Amino acid sequence: MSRYRLIFLIIAILSTGFIATSLVSYHVSRTSIHNAIVESSLPLSSDNIYSEIQKDLVRPIFVSSMMASDTFLRDWMIDGENDINKISRYLQEVQTHYGAFASFLVSEHSLNYYYGQGLLKQVRPDEERDTWYYRVRAMAQPYEINVDRDMAHADALTIFINYRVLDYQGEYLGAVGVGLTVDSVQKLISHYQRRFKREVVFVDHDGQVQLSSSKAQPVGSNVRQTPGLNGIFEQIRQGKQDKVSFEYQLDGAQQLVNTRYIPELNWYLIVGQSESEATSDIRHALYLNLLLCLVVTAVVALLTHLALRRYQTRLETMATTDSLTGLPNRRAFDIVIDVFLNENRRANSSMALMVLDIDHFKSINDRLGHFGGDHVLAVTARMLKSCTRAADFVCRWGGEEFLIVIKDCDEHNAMQLAEKIRHAIENELIAYKSEQIAITASLGVAVARPGDNIHMVLERADVAMYAAKAAGRNQVHFGRV
Repeated sequence: MSRYRLIFLIIAILSTGFIATSLVSYHVSRTSIHNAIVESSLPLSSDNIYSEIQKDLVRPIFVSSMMASDTFLRDWMIDGENDINKISRYLQEVQTHYGAFASFLVSEHSLNYYYGQGLLKQVRPDEERDTWYYRVRAMAQPYEINVDRDMAHADALTIFINYRVLDYQGEYLGAVGVGLTVDSVQKLISHYQRRFKREVVFVDHDGQVQLSSSKAQPVGSNVRQTPGLNGIFEQIRQGKQDKVSFEYQLDGAQQLVNTRYIPELNWYLIVGQSESEATSDIRHALYLNLLLCLVVTAVVALLTHLALRRYQTRLETMATTDSLTGLPNRRAFDIVIDVFLNENRRANSSMALMVLDIDHFKSINDRLGHFGGDHVLAVTARMLKSCTRAADFVCRWGGEEFLIVIKDCDEHNAMQLAEKIRHAIENELIAYKSEQIAITASLGVAVARPGDNIHMVLERADVAMYAAKAAGRNQVHFGRV
Protein backbone atom coordinates (compact mmCIF):
# COMPACT_ATOMS: atom_id res chain seq x y z
CA MET A 1 0.00 0.00 0.00
CA SER A 2 1.40 3.42 -1.00
CA ARG A 3 1.96 6.15 1.55
CA TYR A 4 -0.79 8.36 0.12
CA ARG A 5 -3.33 5.55 0.06
CA LEU A 6 -2.53 4.80 3.69
CA ILE A 7 -2.94 8.47 4.66
CA PHE A 8 -6.25 8.63 2.75
CA LEU A 9 -7.42 5.50 4.58
CA ILE A 10 -6.48 7.03 7.95
CA ILE A 11 -8.31 10.25 7.06
CA ALA A 12 -11.38 8.27 5.99
CA ILE A 13 -11.40 6.18 9.19
CA LEU A 14 -10.87 9.18 11.49
CA SER A 15 -13.41 11.35 9.66
CA THR A 16 -16.02 8.60 9.62
CA GLY A 17 -15.48 7.86 13.30
CA PHE A 18 -15.54 11.51 14.38
CA ILE A 19 -18.55 12.42 12.23
CA ALA A 20 -20.49 9.33 13.28
CA THR A 21 -19.77 10.02 16.97
CA SER A 22 -20.74 13.69 16.63
CA LEU A 23 -23.96 12.91 14.75
CA VAL A 24 -25.00 10.17 17.18
CA SER A 25 -24.27 12.49 20.12
CA TYR A 26 -26.25 15.30 18.44
CA HIS A 27 -29.18 12.98 17.69
CA VAL A 28 -29.26 11.66 21.27
CA SER A 29 -29.06 15.21 22.71
CA ARG A 30 -31.72 16.48 20.34
CA THR A 31 -34.05 13.60 21.20
CA SER A 32 -33.44 14.22 24.90
CA ILE A 33 -34.20 17.94 24.55
CA HIS A 34 -37.28 17.18 22.45
CA ASN A 35 -38.64 14.79 25.08
CA ALA A 36 -37.80 17.21 27.89
CA ILE A 37 -39.69 20.03 26.15
CA VAL A 38 -42.73 17.91 25.32
CA GLU A 39 -42.93 15.99 28.59
CA SER A 40 -41.71 18.56 31.10
CA SER A 41 -40.81 22.06 29.99
CA LEU A 42 -43.92 23.08 28.06
CA PRO A 43 -46.41 21.43 30.47
CA LEU A 44 -44.63 23.10 33.40
CA SER A 45 -44.80 26.49 31.68
CA SER A 46 -48.48 25.91 30.99
CA ASP A 47 -49.10 25.00 34.64
CA ASN A 48 -47.21 28.05 35.88
CA ILE A 49 -49.13 30.44 33.65
CA TYR A 50 -52.42 28.86 34.69
CA SER A 51 -51.44 29.13 38.36
CA GLU A 52 -50.55 32.81 37.92
CA ILE A 53 -53.91 33.46 36.29
CA GLN A 54 -55.75 31.73 39.12
CA LYS A 55 -53.72 33.69 41.67
CA ASP A 56 -54.59 36.96 39.94
CA LEU A 57 -58.28 36.00 40.02
CA VAL A 58 -58.48 35.08 43.74
CA ARG A 59 -58.50 38.69 44.97
CA PRO A 60 -61.15 39.96 42.50
CA ILE A 61 -63.38 37.00 43.37
CA PHE A 62 -63.03 37.82 47.08
CA VAL A 63 -63.83 41.50 46.47
CA SER A 64 -66.89 40.59 44.37
CA SER A 65 -68.07 38.18 47.08
CA MET A 66 -67.71 40.90 49.71
CA MET A 67 -69.69 43.32 47.54
CA ALA A 68 -72.47 40.77 47.00
CA SER A 69 -72.91 40.33 50.76
CA ASP A 70 -72.51 44.01 51.67
CA THR A 71 -75.61 45.19 53.63
CA PHE A 72 -75.35 48.76 52.33
CA LEU A 73 -75.51 47.62 48.75
CA ARG A 74 -78.37 45.21 49.33
CA ASP A 75 -80.36 47.74 51.47
CA TRP A 76 -79.86 50.42 48.81
CA MET A 77 -81.34 48.14 46.18
CA ILE A 78 -84.21 46.93 48.42
CA ASP A 79 -85.06 50.55 49.42
CA GLY A 80 -85.69 51.52 45.81
CA GLU A 81 -82.27 52.56 44.48
CA ASN A 82 -82.61 56.16 45.65
CA ASP A 83 -79.70 58.60 45.38
CA ILE A 84 -77.50 57.22 42.62
CA ASN A 85 -74.57 59.21 44.00
CA LYS A 86 -74.37 56.89 46.98
CA ILE A 87 -73.93 53.73 44.90
CA SER A 88 -71.56 55.56 42.53
CA ARG A 89 -69.35 56.61 45.45
CA TYR A 90 -69.49 53.04 46.76
CA LEU A 91 -68.43 51.52 43.42
CA GLN A 92 -65.74 54.19 42.96
CA GLU A 93 -64.38 53.46 46.45
CA VAL A 94 -64.20 49.72 45.71
CA GLN A 95 -62.44 50.39 42.44
CA THR A 96 -59.91 52.74 44.04
CA HIS A 97 -59.29 50.84 47.26
CA TYR A 98 -58.83 47.41 45.68
CA GLY A 99 -57.13 48.55 42.47
CA ALA A 100 -59.83 47.12 40.20
CA PHE A 101 -60.03 48.19 36.59
CA ALA A 102 -63.82 48.48 36.82
CA SER A 103 -66.65 47.93 39.32
CA PHE A 104 -70.35 47.59 38.50
CA LEU A 105 -73.82 46.75 39.75
CA VAL A 106 -76.88 45.67 37.73
CA SER A 107 -80.29 45.76 39.46
CA GLU A 108 -82.88 43.13 38.66
CA HIS A 109 -85.68 45.50 39.64
CA SER A 110 -84.73 48.43 37.37
CA LEU A 111 -82.27 46.67 35.00
CA ASN A 112 -80.00 49.67 35.51
CA TYR A 113 -76.25 49.23 34.99
CA TYR A 114 -74.37 51.31 37.58
CA TYR A 115 -70.63 52.00 37.64
CA GLY A 116 -68.25 54.40 39.37
CA GLN A 117 -69.42 57.41 37.37
CA GLY A 118 -73.12 56.79 37.86
CA LEU A 119 -75.71 55.14 35.59
CA LEU A 120 -74.24 53.68 32.42
CA LYS A 121 -77.28 52.14 30.75
CA GLN A 122 -80.14 49.68 31.11
CA VAL A 123 -79.64 46.03 30.21
CA ARG A 124 -82.06 44.43 27.76
CA PRO A 125 -82.64 40.79 26.85
CA ASP A 126 -82.49 41.60 23.14
CA GLU A 127 -79.07 43.29 23.44
CA GLU A 128 -76.22 40.92 22.51
CA ARG A 129 -73.79 42.65 24.86
CA ASP A 130 -76.17 42.06 27.80
CA THR A 131 -76.52 38.31 27.40
CA TRP A 132 -74.01 37.84 30.23
CA TYR A 133 -76.47 39.29 32.76
CA TYR A 134 -79.29 36.93 31.86
CA ARG A 135 -76.85 34.04 31.93
CA VAL A 136 -75.78 35.03 35.47
CA ARG A 137 -79.40 35.44 36.56
CA ALA A 138 -80.20 31.89 35.43
CA MET A 139 -77.09 30.08 36.72
CA ALA A 140 -76.93 28.09 39.96
CA GLN A 141 -73.32 28.98 40.83
CA PRO A 142 -72.71 32.11 42.93
CA TYR A 143 -70.39 33.70 40.33
CA GLU A 144 -68.74 33.38 36.97
CA ILE A 145 -65.60 34.72 35.31
CA ASN A 146 -66.26 36.27 31.94
CA VAL A 147 -64.01 37.96 29.39
CA ASP A 148 -65.81 40.80 27.67
CA ARG A 149 -65.44 44.33 26.34
CA ASP A 150 -66.01 47.08 28.92
CA MET A 151 -68.30 49.73 27.50
CA ALA A 152 -67.36 52.12 30.31
CA HIS A 153 -63.69 52.00 29.27
CA ALA A 154 -63.74 52.28 25.51
CA ASP A 155 -64.46 48.58 25.05
CA ALA A 156 -61.19 47.51 26.66
CA LEU A 157 -60.88 43.74 26.93
CA THR A 158 -61.63 42.95 30.58
CA ILE A 159 -61.91 39.91 32.80
CA PHE A 160 -65.13 40.37 34.77
CA ILE A 161 -66.13 38.63 38.01
CA ASN A 162 -69.95 38.48 37.83
CA TYR A 163 -71.36 37.74 41.31
CA ARG A 164 -75.04 37.06 42.06
CA VAL A 165 -76.61 39.34 44.71
CA LEU A 166 -79.37 37.86 46.92
CA ASP A 167 -81.62 39.56 49.48
CA TYR A 168 -81.97 38.41 53.07
CA GLN A 169 -84.53 35.79 52.01
CA GLY A 170 -82.31 34.46 49.20
CA GLU A 171 -84.19 36.13 46.37
CA TYR A 172 -82.22 37.38 43.38
CA LEU A 173 -81.53 41.13 43.44
CA GLY A 174 -79.01 41.51 40.60
CA ALA A 175 -75.33 41.11 39.73
CA VAL A 176 -72.29 42.88 41.09
CA GLY A 177 -68.57 42.58 40.59
CA VAL A 178 -65.27 44.02 39.45
CA GLY A 179 -63.34 43.98 36.20
CA LEU A 180 -59.69 43.01 35.88
CA THR A 181 -57.58 44.33 33.03
CA VAL A 182 -55.80 41.73 30.94
CA ASP A 183 -52.52 43.70 31.10
CA SER A 184 -51.26 41.61 34.01
CA VAL A 185 -51.78 38.41 32.02
CA GLN A 186 -50.13 40.01 28.98
CA LYS A 187 -47.10 40.96 31.10
CA LEU A 188 -46.92 37.40 32.41
CA ILE A 189 -46.87 35.81 28.98
CA SER A 190 -44.34 38.39 27.75
CA HIS A 191 -42.13 37.43 30.70
CA TYR A 192 -42.31 33.75 29.75
CA GLN A 193 -41.57 34.57 26.15
CA ARG A 194 -38.40 36.49 27.08
CA ARG A 195 -37.16 34.14 29.78
CA PHE A 196 -37.92 30.74 28.32
CA LYS A 197 -38.31 31.60 24.62
CA ARG A 198 -41.85 30.30 24.76
CA GLU A 199 -44.69 31.57 22.62
CA VAL A 200 -47.84 31.96 24.74
CA VAL A 201 -51.23 32.41 23.08
CA PHE A 202 -54.77 32.58 24.48
CA VAL A 203 -57.55 31.83 21.99
CA ASP A 204 -61.29 31.67 22.38
CA HIS A 205 -63.60 28.86 21.32
CA ASP A 206 -63.65 30.10 17.74
CA GLY A 207 -59.86 30.25 17.46
CA GLN A 208 -59.65 34.04 17.80
CA VAL A 209 -56.39 35.13 19.48
CA GLN A 210 -57.17 37.19 22.59
CA LEU A 211 -53.68 37.48 24.13
CA SER A 212 -50.38 36.63 22.52
CA SER A 213 -46.60 36.88 22.73
CA SER A 214 -46.20 35.31 19.29
CA LYS A 215 -45.43 37.25 16.13
CA ALA A 216 -46.96 34.43 14.12
CA GLN A 217 -50.28 34.67 16.03
CA PRO A 218 -50.86 38.35 16.94
CA VAL A 219 -53.91 39.50 18.88
CA GLY A 220 -56.94 39.58 16.61
CA SER A 221 -55.73 36.83 14.29
CA ASN A 222 -57.26 33.39 14.13
CA VAL A 223 -55.29 30.19 14.66
CA ARG A 224 -57.49 28.51 12.08
CA GLN A 225 -55.58 30.55 9.51
CA THR A 226 -52.13 29.71 10.89
CA PRO A 227 -50.33 27.04 8.81
CA GLY A 228 -49.73 23.90 10.84
CA LEU A 229 -51.70 25.04 13.88
CA ASN A 230 -54.95 25.20 11.93
CA GLY A 231 -54.84 21.44 11.42
CA ILE A 232 -54.73 20.66 15.14
CA PHE A 233 -57.07 23.30 16.55
CA GLU A 234 -60.07 20.97 16.40
CA GLN A 235 -58.07 18.39 18.36
CA ILE A 236 -57.23 21.12 20.89
CA ARG A 237 -60.92 21.94 21.32
CA GLN A 238 -61.79 18.26 21.79
CA GLY A 239 -59.25 17.95 24.62
CA LYS A 240 -60.90 20.50 26.88
CA GLN A 241 -60.22 18.77 30.16
CA ASP A 242 -56.73 17.58 29.41
CA LYS A 243 -53.31 19.05 28.75
CA VAL A 244 -52.44 17.96 25.24
CA SER A 245 -49.13 18.09 23.36
CA PHE A 246 -48.87 18.52 19.61
CA GLU A 247 -46.21 18.96 16.96
CA TYR A 248 -46.44 20.67 13.59
CA GLN A 249 -44.25 22.17 10.88
CA LEU A 250 -44.02 25.93 10.34
CA ASP A 251 -41.66 27.41 7.74
CA GLY A 252 -39.68 24.18 7.72
CA ALA A 253 -39.12 24.19 11.51
CA GLN A 254 -40.60 21.73 13.98
CA GLN A 255 -42.96 23.47 16.42
CA LEU A 256 -43.79 21.88 19.80
CA VAL A 257 -46.92 23.02 21.66
CA ASN A 258 -48.73 22.20 24.86
CA THR A 259 -52.37 23.23 25.23
CA ARG A 260 -54.92 23.31 28.01
CA TYR A 261 -58.43 24.60 28.47
CA ILE A 262 -58.97 27.39 31.03
CA PRO A 263 -62.60 27.03 32.19
CA GLU A 264 -62.55 30.30 34.17
CA LEU A 265 -62.00 32.28 30.95
CA ASN A 266 -63.43 29.79 28.45
CA TRP A 267 -60.16 30.20 26.59
CA TYR A 268 -57.50 27.83 25.39
CA LEU A 269 -53.92 28.34 26.48
CA ILE A 270 -51.31 27.37 23.85
CA VAL A 271 -47.65 27.34 24.92
CA GLY A 272 -45.26 26.66 22.06
CA GLN A 273 -41.57 26.53 21.30
CA SER A 274 -39.53 26.06 18.14
CA GLU A 275 -37.42 22.94 18.36
CA SER A 276 -34.71 24.55 16.25
CA GLU A 277 -34.33 27.38 18.78
CA ALA A 278 -34.24 24.93 21.67
CA THR A 279 -31.56 22.85 19.96
CA SER A 280 -29.50 25.79 18.65
CA ASP A 281 -26.84 25.31 21.35
CA ILE A 282 -26.26 21.64 20.59
CA ARG A 283 -26.39 22.41 16.87
CA HIS A 284 -23.60 24.94 17.37
CA ALA A 285 -21.78 22.33 19.47
CA LEU A 286 -22.16 19.90 16.54
CA TYR A 287 -20.61 22.41 14.14
CA LEU A 288 -17.78 23.03 16.61
CA ASN A 289 -17.24 19.28 17.04
CA LEU A 290 -17.12 18.79 13.28
CA LEU A 291 -14.60 21.64 12.98
CA LEU A 292 -12.48 20.10 15.74
CA CYS A 293 -12.77 16.73 14.00
CA LEU A 294 -11.52 18.34 10.80
CA VAL A 295 -8.60 19.97 12.60
CA VAL A 296 -7.68 16.80 14.52
CA THR A 297 -7.96 14.69 11.35
CA ALA A 298 -5.78 17.18 9.46
CA VAL A 299 -3.17 17.23 12.24
CA VAL A 300 -3.14 13.43 12.49
CA ALA A 301 -2.89 13.12 8.70
CA LEU A 302 -0.03 15.65 8.59
CA LEU A 303 1.87 13.95 11.42
CA THR A 304 1.29 10.57 9.79
CA HIS A 305 2.51 11.92 6.46
CA LEU A 306 5.65 13.39 8.06
CA ALA A 307 6.32 10.23 10.05
CA LEU A 308 5.84 7.98 7.03
CA ARG A 309 7.95 10.23 4.83
CA ARG A 310 10.72 10.26 7.40
CA TYR A 311 10.43 6.52 7.89
CA GLN A 312 10.37 5.95 4.14
CA THR A 313 13.41 8.20 3.73
CA ARG A 314 15.24 6.22 6.37
CA LEU A 315 14.26 2.96 4.71
CA GLU A 316 15.37 4.26 1.33
CA THR A 317 18.62 5.45 2.86
CA MET A 318 19.14 2.11 4.53
CA ALA A 319 18.32 0.33 1.26
CA THR A 320 20.75 2.45 -0.77
CA THR A 321 23.54 2.96 1.78
CA ASP A 322 26.28 0.58 2.82
CA SER A 323 26.06 0.42 6.61
CA LEU A 324 29.77 -0.35 7.06
CA THR A 325 31.36 2.44 4.97
CA GLY A 326 28.49 4.93 4.79
CA LEU A 327 28.86 5.00 1.01
CA PRO A 328 26.01 4.39 -1.44
CA ASN A 329 25.66 0.72 -2.34
CA ARG A 330 25.08 -1.08 -5.62
CA ARG A 331 21.31 -0.43 -5.45
CA ALA A 332 21.96 3.31 -5.24
CA PHE A 333 24.22 3.04 -8.28
CA ASP A 334 21.40 1.40 -10.26
CA ILE A 335 19.11 4.30 -9.32
CA VAL A 336 21.42 7.22 -10.20
CA ILE A 337 23.47 5.90 -13.12
CA ASP A 338 20.74 6.54 -15.70
CA VAL A 339 20.56 10.14 -14.50
CA PHE A 340 24.31 10.51 -14.94
CA LEU A 341 24.19 9.01 -18.43
CA ASN A 342 21.34 11.30 -19.51
CA GLU A 343 23.15 14.38 -18.19
CA ASN A 344 26.30 13.22 -19.96
CA ARG A 345 24.45 12.92 -23.29
CA ARG A 346 22.68 16.29 -22.95
CA ALA A 347 25.95 18.05 -22.10
CA ASN A 348 27.82 16.10 -24.81
CA SER A 349 30.59 15.44 -22.32
CA SER A 350 32.54 12.38 -21.24
CA MET A 351 32.09 10.24 -18.16
CA ALA A 352 34.60 7.82 -16.62
CA LEU A 353 34.12 4.76 -14.38
CA MET A 354 36.69 3.22 -12.04
CA VAL A 355 36.53 -0.18 -10.43
CA LEU A 356 38.85 -0.48 -7.40
CA ASP A 357 39.73 -3.72 -5.61
CA ILE A 358 41.88 -3.90 -2.46
CA ASP A 359 44.80 -6.24 -3.02
CA HIS A 360 45.17 -9.39 -0.90
CA PHE A 361 42.11 -8.47 1.18
CA LYS A 362 41.47 -12.08 2.16
CA SER A 363 44.87 -12.24 3.89
CA ILE A 364 43.98 -9.05 5.79
CA ASN A 365 40.75 -10.66 6.99
CA ASP A 366 42.62 -13.84 7.95
CA ARG A 367 45.26 -11.90 9.90
CA LEU A 368 43.13 -9.19 11.57
CA GLY A 369 39.74 -10.89 11.64
CA HIS A 370 36.53 -9.57 10.14
CA PHE A 371 36.44 -6.51 12.40
CA GLY A 372 39.92 -5.59 11.22
CA GLY A 373 38.88 -6.09 7.60
CA ASP A 374 35.81 -3.91 8.17
CA HIS A 375 38.04 -1.19 9.61
CA VAL A 376 40.26 -1.28 6.51
CA LEU A 377 37.20 -0.97 4.25
CA ALA A 378 35.86 2.01 6.22
CA VAL A 379 39.23 3.84 6.09
CA THR A 380 39.53 3.13 2.35
CA ALA A 381 36.06 4.59 1.78
CA ARG A 382 37.08 7.81 3.55
CA MET A 383 40.22 8.07 1.41
CA LEU A 384 38.18 7.66 -1.78
CA LYS A 385 35.79 10.43 -0.74
CA SER A 386 38.71 12.71 0.09
CA CYS A 387 40.30 12.15 -3.32
CA THR A 388 37.12 12.82 -5.37
CA ARG A 389 34.84 15.79 -5.94
CA ALA A 390 31.41 16.28 -4.38
CA ALA A 391 29.88 15.83 -7.83
CA ASP A 392 31.53 12.42 -8.27
CA PHE A 393 29.78 9.24 -7.20
CA VAL A 394 31.61 6.74 -4.98
CA CYS A 395 29.93 3.53 -3.90
CA ARG A 396 30.81 0.17 -2.42
CA TRP A 397 30.36 -2.32 -5.24
CA GLY A 398 30.63 -5.42 -3.10
CA GLY A 399 33.17 -7.18 -0.85
CA GLU A 400 36.43 -5.24 -1.13
CA GLU A 401 35.45 -3.58 -4.44
CA PHE A 402 34.51 0.09 -4.90
CA LEU A 403 33.08 1.88 -7.91
CA ILE A 404 33.69 5.55 -8.79
CA VAL A 405 31.77 7.55 -11.40
CA ILE A 406 33.50 10.75 -12.51
CA LYS A 407 31.46 13.30 -14.45
CA ASP A 408 32.99 15.50 -17.18
CA CYS A 409 36.15 13.43 -17.26
CA ASP A 410 38.16 12.13 -20.26
CA GLU A 411 40.69 9.30 -20.41
CA HIS A 412 43.69 11.43 -19.44
CA ASN A 413 42.07 13.02 -16.39
CA ALA A 414 40.55 9.69 -15.36
CA MET A 415 43.98 7.99 -15.38
CA GLN A 416 45.49 10.86 -13.38
CA LEU A 417 42.76 10.61 -10.75
CA ALA A 418 43.12 6.83 -10.59
CA GLU A 419 46.90 7.16 -10.02
CA LYS A 420 46.22 9.75 -7.33
CA ILE A 421 43.86 7.35 -5.56
CA ARG A 422 46.25 4.39 -5.93
CA HIS A 423 49.11 6.48 -4.57
CA ALA A 424 47.06 7.74 -1.59
CA ILE A 425 46.05 4.19 -0.63
CA GLU A 426 49.63 2.90 -1.01
CA ASN A 427 51.03 5.61 1.26
CA GLU A 428 48.33 5.43 3.94
CA LEU A 429 49.17 3.44 7.09
CA ILE A 430 45.94 2.24 8.70
CA ALA A 431 46.16 2.00 12.47
CA TYR A 432 44.26 -0.92 13.95
CA LYS A 433 44.78 -1.88 17.58
CA SER A 434 48.60 -2.05 17.94
CA GLU A 435 49.36 -2.49 14.24
CA GLN A 436 50.02 -0.18 11.30
CA ILE A 437 48.52 -1.76 8.20
CA ALA A 438 49.72 -0.95 4.67
CA ILE A 439 47.46 -1.84 1.75
CA THR A 440 47.44 -1.42 -2.02
CA ALA A 441 44.70 -1.43 -4.62
CA SER A 442 44.27 -2.31 -8.27
CA LEU A 443 42.11 -0.04 -10.44
CA GLY A 444 40.44 -0.46 -13.82
CA VAL A 445 39.34 2.67 -15.71
CA ALA A 446 36.94 3.03 -18.64
CA VAL A 447 35.36 6.04 -20.38
CA ALA A 448 31.79 6.01 -21.77
CA ARG A 449 31.77 6.29 -25.55
CA PRO A 450 28.86 7.40 -27.76
CA GLY A 451 26.34 4.59 -28.03
CA ASP A 452 27.65 2.78 -24.91
CA ASN A 453 25.28 1.53 -22.27
CA ILE A 454 26.39 1.30 -18.67
CA HIS A 455 26.98 -2.42 -18.81
CA MET A 456 29.49 -2.01 -21.63
CA VAL A 457 31.44 0.65 -19.70
CA LEU A 458 31.35 -1.42 -16.52
CA GLU A 459 32.59 -4.47 -18.33
CA ARG A 460 35.60 -2.60 -19.77
CA ALA A 461 36.49 -1.15 -16.37
CA ASP A 462 36.14 -4.56 -14.70
CA VAL A 463 38.33 -6.26 -17.31
CA ALA A 464 40.95 -3.52 -16.86
CA MET A 465 40.89 -3.99 -13.06
CA TYR A 466 41.53 -7.75 -13.41
CA ALA A 467 44.28 -7.00 -15.92
CA ALA A 468 45.94 -4.75 -13.30
CA LYS A 469 45.77 -7.56 -10.76
CA ALA A 470 47.18 -10.05 -13.25
CA ALA A 471 50.03 -7.66 -14.00
CA GLY A 472 51.19 -7.67 -10.38
CA ARG A 473 48.55 -5.59 -8.49
CA ASN A 474 48.90 -2.02 -7.19
CA GLN A 475 48.44 -0.75 -10.73
CA VAL A 476 45.99 1.22 -12.89
CA HIS A 477 44.90 -0.15 -16.27
CA PHE A 478 42.61 1.45 -18.85
CA GLY A 479 39.98 -0.61 -20.57
CA ARG A 480 39.88 -0.02 -24.33
CA VAL A 481 38.13 -3.11 -25.69
